[in-house]
Amino acid sequence: QVQLVESGGGLVQPGGSLRLSCLASGTIFRIIGVGWYRQAPGQEREFVALISNGGDTNYADSVKGRFSLSRNNAKNTVYLQMNNLKPEDTAVYYCKTRNRDGDYWGQGTQVTVSS
Repeated sequence: QVQLVESGGGLVQPGGSLRLSCLASGTIFRIIGVGWYRQAPGQEREFVALISNGGDTNYADSVKGRFSLSRNNAKNTVYLQMNNLKPEDTAVYYCKTRNRDGDYWGQGTQVTVSS
């Protein structure tokens, strides 16, 4: 059973930084891609960024140049470094992976950007 656990969320002032982590278990981590999504109150969940099993990355236009992904296969963890945070980045952030059996989501971590 694949399990994903996010951590690292919190309250930060505009212009600040946070690093989110997504720890995976129950899978061969080095062969999976991991995506990050976010959902603000009253809005649909939206794509934020994706890192492939080979380390290739893709970002939503709204976060390009501010967010960056990395992965540590030895720790079964993907990191989302978020810099220059804006109030509109406030949301619950989820990581997701997929295998032949379906999609797997973490429980989410809250990020609040406010002065």
